Amino acid sequence: MTVPGLTVAVTGPTGEIGVPFIRALEETPQVGRVLAMARSAFAPEQFGWTKTEYRQGDILDRDAVDDLVRGCDAVVHLAFIVVKASAGSADINIEGSRNVFGATVDARVPRLLYTSSVAAYGYHEDVTGPLTEDMATRGSERHAYSHQKAEVERVLDETLQGGDTLAWVFRPCVVAGPDAPALLHQMPYHRFANVVPRPLRALPLRRFGVKPLLPDPGIPLQLVHHDDVANALVAGVLGQGAPGIYNLAGDGEIHLRDIANALGWYTFPVPRGSVGVAARALSFVPPFATEAGWLQAMRTPMLMDTSRARQELGWKPLYSSRETLTDLVRAYRSSR
Repeated sequence: MTVPGLTVAVTGPTGEIGVPFIRALEETPQVGRVLAMARSAFAPEQFGWTKTEYRQGDILDRDAVDDLVRGCDAVVHLAFIVVKASAGSADINIEGSRNVFGATVDARVPRLLYTSSVAAYGYHEDVTGPLTEDMATRGSERHAYSHQKAEVERVLDETLQGGDTLAWVFRPCVVAGPDAPALLHQMPYHRFANVVPRPLRALPLRRFGVKPLLPDPGIPLQLVHHDDVANALVAGVLGQGAPGIYNLAGDGEIHLRDIANALGWYTFPVPRGSVGVAARALSFVPPFATEAGWLQAMRTPMLMDTSRARQELGWKPLYSSRETLTDLVRAYRSSR
């Protein structure tokens, strides 16, 4: 039976961007069918989704990906290991992405959308001013997530050569909101708490007035709400704007102290250089090797210019960086 409207295939449908994105697709009249592939089973009806069908599959399985994308009008690749990205995640993040891109081009799907990241630019101190889409994506070798995001963009460019598929690549800054708590889980307090013995973690320290204390190097950052990222992806699915790369960030900037204040935590100022020294030292301690990469990212301002998305895609964020933080903290508190 032919379903009226666009058929869209999505990898990573239950992630922090996936859930808001499919929710947006469900509300888009031009979309008739959504094929959502994940390794773990989920029931679309549990989210209230009526256009979405679950497809079991792994992006490392090229046959499964071929079956997913065949006959689709658009393919959206969201599946990616983020918080726990390491050398061991290169197979899923890089080779899995290569499978998705290759299958999409071979099936001659008209549109391919990929969510990259501001991290693809790399955390380099020689970068001054806002990041624009025409700047090179160098990644950072000491930050696995950053390095792999940059490498996947290279793989995408390579795969698209000679094909008919057009690609929209989105580089969001830190994605946050009630469906995306990863920002707080990447904070030093949470990430280093993972190696604290469970009995100590269970102590009700807040009852005694003890609150997390965060080092603040004073680096400004941007947030983007997951619903705003979803809206940009929908625009790409519908073929709006020219294919190409788009930075995504909410209006305004915040600092680590703003996050701490919103949570009722404390901060203390530290020199930027000390963050780099700490990150290098921790990189040699196995339990902290992954955390060291995220700590290194805290020492470099990564502010993006989003004028291309606004002008060419017609995208306008509904939430500022500060409003996104407020939405995130409200959900975080209600879940604790």
